[in-house]
Amino acid sequence: MTNKVLMTTALASVLGLSAGMASAQEIRFMCSTDGNECEVYEDLLTRFEADNPGVDVIVDIVPYQAILENLPVQLASGNGPDIAKVTDLGGLSEYYLDLAPYVDRDYWESSFGDTLSWYRGPDGGDAINGMHSQLTITGPFVNATLFEQAGVEMPGEGATWEDWAAASRAVAEATGTDFPMAIDRSGHRVAGPAISYGAQLFDADGNAMLVDDGFTAYVEQFVEWNNDGTFARDVWAGQGGATYQDAAQEFINGELVFYYSGSWQVGRMEENIGDFFDWQVVDSPCGPAGACSGMPGGAGIVGFSDTEHPEIVAAIIDFLAQEDIYAEATARTRNLPAHLGVAAAGVDYEGVSAGAQGALNGFAGALPDVSPIAFAYQGYPGNRAMFGITVERLSQAIVGELTVEEAMERAASDLAAAMAEAN
Repeated sequence: MTNKVLMTTALASVLGLSAGMASAQEIRFMCSTDGNECEVYEDLLTRFEADNPGVDVIVDIVPYQAILENLPVQLASGNGPDIAKVTDLGGLSEYYLDLAPYVDRDYWESSFGDTLSWYRGPDGGDAINGMHSQLTITGPFVNATLFEQAGVEMPGEGATWEDWAAASRAVAEATGTDFPMAIDRSGHRVAGPAISYGAQLFDADGNAMLVDDGFTAYVEQFVEWNNDGTFARDVWAGQGGATYQDAAQEFINGELVFYYSGSWQVGRMEENIGDFFDWQVVDSPCGPAGACSGMPGGAGIVGFSDTEHPEIVAAIIDFLAQEDIYAEATARTRNLPAHLGVAAAGVDYEGVSAGAQGALNGFAGALPDVSPIAFAYQGYPGNRAMFGITVERLSQAIVGELTVEEAMERAASDLAAAMAEAN
């Protein structure tokens, strides 16, 4: 009998999950996926179900927009699921089930370290509110074949955003490629570059502060590049409000030289590009402030305090947090591990090419360059509002509805209003 079976059997004994007691215990798990995460969790949880007869974990796979928009409404009305895979880590903290009474605190704290604080909300504390299942980092994908065809050398270590913009323009011009550069329409995605341009995002007292000289400097450059053809303008200008839009398909189609997205796209790139062209992951470009930062992020699995089965919900998440199960999920989903033990041991990703393995290792290797500001921003409970404000006001500056100065004034007042409402 494996250690995993022993552990699960012990949990079942403690919880009293006999077939008779558990016969009506249905657990709903709301899940969205960038690749195959939900399918993998559904498969892994069949093992939990086998060891806990009568517990039925139903994985409801939904669009990501449902997690962003529908889940908060459901939770506020008391009609949410038992478990969900979320990205608004701190913003939903008021609804989380504290797992601490049901799990081994020492194991969780030694395994997940600082990511536990991302789930605790504005009041901090020592609750264990979620398992960071999918660590990500933003960074660039580059079409290496286009660089080779153009005879343009890729910028090397320490290259700036300006260096990559010049090189990408040269490659696009030489090869007739539609777009030199693109970045996802996301406040999270532009945060790393903004920090590299000097954005602080928090004042000296730790209060949120979206607009400062560094943030404005990045916005000015970003708007200029969107309007001079350096960036694929429609990614940002073709949408309204704070709607998310990526440029992955343009990159996959060979229409884009340099695509700034993140590690969660590796599986999609490998599957859809195949032998069409050679691609690789490079370091996040540096900004004039001297930083070369991406943004950490990802998703986590949380339980909710309104569940009728807190012990079972905690046991399910604890099962997924055990090192062997977590390592298997990471290998199969091609994600970066937030579990410190799994990260230290290394991940042998299943069925990936040497290129994809190198890309994932490249993203993992970039984590030490991530600014502390970026880590703080990812854990800030109000970051969802800040991301939305960023997208809306930058887009208005790009399409000419507002000047950059006006957009920054609106962004500052938007944040002040959001903070007042939250308080």
